[in-house]
Amino acid sequence: MGRLHYGDSSFEMEDRLLAHLQLIIGAKLRRGENFFMSWRADESSGLGRHAVWVDNGVPIHCQYDAAVPVELNLAWAERLADLASKGGGLIIQAEDVPLGIEEADESAQPQNAS
Repeated sequence: MGRLHYGDSSFEMEDRLLAHLQLIIGAKLRRGENFFMSWRADESSGLGRHAVWVDNGVPIHCQYDAAVPVELNLAWAERLADLASKGGGLIIQAEDVPLGIEEADESAQPQNAS
């Protein structure tokens, strides 16, 4: 488990998710696009969810548990980035389709019976 340090706060997150968030946050902030990011808190914390305003003025530090970088799923990153551009902000969602968009569409097609 890694940690997202945002200002004076720190949030535990899976390394895989954190790597994707680093990509999206970096791209959005380079373009000067601030946004809300929200996610459900771990049930054991007793909290419902978190929401933070991601802005260039707040220090961000991604701390990974593993030394080896994860392989990025660009389809998932694109989905998350699209959410970040909408009014509700980036609502963190699970990586439910590990394949690229084109591959997922093809694998979802029913096979014709002979």
